[in-house]
Amino acid sequence: MRIRVHLMFDGQCEAAFRFYQRVLGGELTTLMTYGESPLAATTDLRRHGWIFHATLAIDGQELLGADVMTEDFSRLHGFAVVVSMPEVADAKRVFDALADGGSVQMAFQKTSWAEGYGFVTDRFGVPWEIAA
Repeated sequence: MRIRVHLMFDGQCEAAFRFYQRVLGGELTTLMTYGESPLAATTDLRRHGWIFHATLAIDGQELLGADVMTEDFSRLHGFAVVVSMPEVADAKRVFDALADGGSVQMAFQKTSWAEGYGFVTDRFGVPWEIAA
């Protein structure tokens, strides 16, 4: 079994995934637009540049994303992407980068369950728990 996270955006998927690659590392193995997809002929031309499918591969894991083609788009609530890192300094660096332009729900700090832990919602509205 493999569990992956699929993030949904309203036209900001490419910017978000390029940001996540800079912050987390890894390789953007897929960044397909709607204009390049099998849905190109039925997609509004104004949204051809939106992302149909994105994959960021990091250490044998994948973070997936797409721009949602609906007028009723709303952010999901009640979840967070959890990233556990072996080094506190690396976790703090990632936390600080995600917090830039976002909002911090819990500052990065030592807790009873981790040497370093913080909860942040990034500039794209995605909630993250970063731990070391």
